[in-house]
Amino acid sequence: MDKFAIALGLGLLVGLQRQHSDSTFAGLRTFPLITILGFLSALFSPWLAAAGFIAASLLIAIGHWVNARNSLVTEAALLAMYAIGALLADGEHTLIAVAAATTIAVLLEFKVELHGVVEKLGERDIKAILQFALISLVILPVLPDRTFGPYDVLNPRQIWWMVVLIVGINLAGYLAYRFVSPDKSLLVSGILGGLISSTATTASYSRKGGQAALVVILVAGATVYLRLATEVLTTAPQIAMQVLPRLALPFLALVSFAIWHYRTARNSTSEESAKTNPAEMRIALVFACGYALVLVANAAAKDLLGDSGVLGLSIAGGLTDVDAITLSTTQMVNAGRVSANIAWQSILIASLSNLIFKTGIAFVLGGRHFGTQIAAATLSALALAALAWKY
Repeated sequence: MDKFAIALGLGLLVGLQRQHSDSTFAGLRTFPLITILGFLSALFSPWLAAAGFIAASLLIAIGHWVNARNSLVTEAALLAMYAIGALLADGEHTLIAVAAATTIAVLLEFKVELHGVVEKLGERDIKAILQFALISLVILPVLPDRTFGPYDVLNPRQIWWMVVLIVGINLAGYLAYRFVSPDKSLLVSGILGGLISSTATTASYSRKGGQAALVVILVAGATVYLRLATEVLTTAPQIAMQVLPRLALPFLALVSFAIWHYRTARNSTSEESAKTNPAEMRIALVFACGYALVLVANAAAKDLLGDSGVLGLSIAGGLTDVDAITLSTTQMVNAGRVSANIAWQSILIASLSNLIFKTGIAFVLGGRHFGTQIAAATLSALALAALAWKY
């Protein structure tokens, strides 16, 4: 009965949307009926489910012909709901069925908004989106997910994942410039980059240069500290009072410099973003190669320092994955193997190591002038971190 109730509920959900949109073909009654038909047919026999799908398709086709409708949206939704009802019958794909039905309802409801987005996209934008789909949905899944090479740390899928991140962040930032007001797009791009990968964001935007790129990188760097604070509060709240005040100081330094550069970046946002390729691959591939080298260097550093050198590991590990250092440290605190004092030192060192690494990326990819501006913010963060270390 539970699965039947879910099938009925999902049919009513999509039917409600169609009824509300004044659909003359199918609405609040037809959609649950079709969903229940799919559920009952698949419940008894796969052959009956296939026959029911053919019968439903014929009924929908006749209805479409009689009504002389030009759009097939409602008809396609009906067939999809039949399949969702059949999917619920096996009892193993309930979450997929619920997600699919909810997605259908959302797509039907936001027709005007989706059409508006497509109308704003140009040929260059479509090509960029298709290129991103190629590298993320076609190339990434077929790469081997295993390690090899020196120290057995080079994983092709993980390395290519960095390429996906860089192109994805670049594309997301570009679309933010297109669909969000210039004043808000910098913050959106920076926060998004900080949540996904501030290192990849730094690599992506350093090549662009300019005040807008500076703001995005600095906001992304500041967002990292918010992310680390959330990880500490979630996994080891007992050390929050020791960790959070120390993380707050470098965070404030980055925010201050972001605000400073933001004043001059607001007027240049649209112009600078229009000159960039939203799916530039060269910078992503260069960064992926550099990332692979850092992985090997990181493993070598860990091998030389040993597992007992927690602070030394923070310097090496923070170069590429400050989250891993933070979470492993909080786990050691919970296990009683590391004190709160060593924990905040380890997390702070890892974050500063990552900050220095990103500054190096800014120099290499953005040039001396751009790198110097990032370095000024980094030095301020280091100075405040030294103050936190002392007190």
